[in-house]
Amino acid sequence: MTFVQAESNVLATGVLESAGPLMVWIIVLGFVFTECAFIVGLFLPGDSLLFAAGVVLAQDQHEWHAWVLSIVATVTAVVGNLVGYFIGAKTGHALIARRGGKVLNTDNLARAREFLDRRGFWAIVLARWIPWIRTLAPLIAGAARMDRRKFLLATSIGGVAWVPTLVLVGYYAAGLLHDLPWLKAVALWGSIAFFIFGTVFGIVRYRQEMHRPAEATDVIVSAKSPE
Repeated sequence: MTFVQAESNVLATGVLESAGPLMVWIIVLGFVFTECAFIVGLFLPGDSLLFAAGVVLAQDQHEWHAWVLSIVATVTAVVGNLVGYFIGAKTGHALIARRGGKVLNTDNLARAREFLDRRGFWAIVLARWIPWIRTLAPLIAGAARMDRRKFLLATSIGGVAWVPTLVLVGYYAAGLLHDLPWLKAVALWGSIAFFIFGTVFGIVRYRQEMHRPAEATDVIVSAKSPE
């Protein structure tokens, strides 16, 4: 191991010891809930966050933290989607897009509406793996009055398939690099950097979108799709 590699590992360990698994928990649960419940979640790096959380927890072999976090974050994702559903049900059949928006625009809302219209129940399950639809689907389902029990079942299936997969893949993938300290450090810092950059970039884009003029768009889906 070179001096630079050793210094990198010492620095990474120091950061983890000072932040600890508790900080990982706070960040993950906060971001997962926000991404699944509110429009701002469109701009947050949910997938990379979950993967990065697994990588970070693997540095000090916090295996039980990775498993329990997967369970709690799954519940948080489901609760977040339920909040999004009730927001959609309360606000009615219109969402506010942004004229000229890069993400929150009428075209993306139309695509999300068509996706739900075409696949119904399974759209909510599959939406977990499509970042921008992941946030819009609950709002649209609520506005379309999708059956609550079916929505809860669909979003629960999707959550179970989404959260643990990314967290545990990150954890065990990082564990495979135990005999390659330099690559392990690269994976750690790369994950953290990607998450930080993605978050900052997302917040900047969200602020840019919100400064554009509002444009109402209909989100009604066909009567058969909620069933």
